[in-house]
Amino acid sequence: MVAERILPEFNTATVSLSKEQGLILYEDMVLGRFFEDKCAEMYYRGKMFGFVHLYNGQEAVSSGVIKAMRQDEDYVCSTYRDHVHALSAGVPAREVMAELFGKATGCSRGRGGSMHLFSEQHHLLGGFAFIGEGIPVALGAAFQSKYRREVLGDPRSDTVTACFFGDGTTNNGQFFECLNMAALWKLPILFVVENNKWAIGMAHERATSQPEIYKKASVFNMAGVEVDGMDVVAVHSVAQEAVARARAGEGPTLIEALTYRFRGHSLADPDELRSADEKQFWGARDPIRKFAAYLTENKLVKDKELKAIDQKIQNIIDEALQFAESSPEPDPSELYRYVFAD
Repeated sequence: MVAERILPEFNTATVSLSKEQGLILYEDMVLGRFFEDKCAEMYYRGKMFGFVHLYNGQEAVSSGVIKAMRQDEDYVCSTYRDHVHALSAGVPAREVMAELFGKATGCSRGRGGSMHLFSEQHHLLGGFAFIGEGIPVALGAAFQSKYRREVLGDPRSDTVTACFFGDGTTNNGQFFECLNMAALWKLPILFVVENNKWAIGMAHERATSQPEIYKKASVFNMAGVEVDGMDVVAVHSVAQEAVARARAGEGPTLIEALTYRFRGHSLADPDELRSADEKQFWGARDPIRKFAAYLTENKLVKDKELKAIDQKIQNIIDEALQFAESSPEPDPSELYRYVFAD
């Protein structure tokens, strides 16, 4: 079958989305899409190396969740598919692109590459090459927020952490252990499952005894929510509620966003396992096209405004590429720098 689960319905009439909010979400999603398309071009032209996992199709999840948080204050923890999470968190496109080129001006100073983006300034806790690695890190960030507030008496410490990971990760031990601790201590954290139906080449329904991941939250007496991950309005609304609960001290939420990656697992993946019917089914639900239609149909923006944003983002991508290509390589004399704290 093309889709084993029916995408959850969401009544957009219940959401009051302003023009400003709509433009922020649209611009962020377009930035993610254009950035990833440029990465694919550079990779296939032999200018970008290593493992590169793109996010095309999943933009509504990153934008919907991260734009419901406080930029540069709340924490974001990613996976090896981390470019767009970094962009949503506010890391400049030029710094992300430079990192993918291994340049000294990259957000990880050229040491991390595609799977290890990091920015202290933007509270991006990192991308992680192995699945599940980031969950304990995110848990620690959420714990320190609660500890600072309740033990050290800092009333300003009400930050929230969003931890992203895929459906395949939910069969790993870190997932269960960290959900248990987060629920026990009522930590301010959002566990965001980007269920794109495939764990590399393994279909989700074949790999787990309970395909509806959000239901696993009930085992830990935790709030669990299923959302259409191709609908940024739905994701944003769910995320806002989860963030408010976390900030109020009401504990974590497990959000399962049903989404789909439009490209293979990585740029080295010929993507031969997924059927044409499945790709067509999900491709017709492109989150950017869907949101653009929502904005114009609800008379929040005019089509020319969206086209102006598209051009603005294209200029940003062009500048980011020029910056990355012209930036210097890391100096060999600094080989051991950043290995230990200064």
